[in-house]
Amino acid sequence: MRRAVRHLKKSDPVLRSIIERIGPCHMQFGPAEFQHLAEAIIYQQLNGKAAETIFKRFGALAGEPLTPERILKLSDEQMRGAGLSKQKSSYLKDLATKTAAGLLDFERLHEMPDREVIEHLTQVRGIGVWTAQMFLMFSLKRENILPTGDFGVRTAIHRHYLDSARVKAGKKSTTRKKVRKRKIKLPSPEQMEKIAKCWEPYRSVACWYLWRSLDIEIL
Repeated sequence: MRRAVRHLKKSDPVLRSIIERIGPCHMQFGPAEFQHLAEAIIYQQLNGKAAETIFKRFGALAGEPLTPERILKLSDEQMRGAGLSKQKSSYLKDLATKTAAGLLDFERLHEMPDREVIEHLTQVRGIGVWTAQMFLMFSLKRENILPTGDFGVRTAIHRHYLDSARVKAGKKSTTRKKVRKRKIKLPSPEQMEKIAKCWEPYRSVACWYLWRSLDIEIL
């Protein structure tokens, strides 16, 4: 991790400023296993407390650790009783069915390149590219992932690279211009790739700092 931080500070002055304000990187990782992916499905589109409550309730119902066999034994009514929507229940059943059938192999994921991991995981209903990228970053500990569809990363890149550049270029801004600034146009994947080029091979670590930069005041 120290090597990654040194590289980012050396290669990007904007990111260096962010790193110096935030301090050491403390990425938290989870196991690259079935339960972690099931948890990711349950957490989708829910705030932290609500998702945590449902996950604990579901774990108590199915038994922990979560396994494909335990999930497949549950009825739709039982899953709804734990707080899961019909859609999420179908996603979990699909994940369990494909894992039990050997179509999803968690043992092989460590050996696969990033692109193949994404293709392998997105065969499951409810697992999109973003969820697969989060699994790559926080379960498989891949250091060079750039989730171009992530709202937080896009927002942070706009704030620190695109919007700040306009502010520096136009310090004589009028009140009208300041109003226009509120209409944010988030960067495209191509813009993000270009800005993040110098972060390689540690784009995951750079993204962690960008997420953290949204939680604190970065001047």
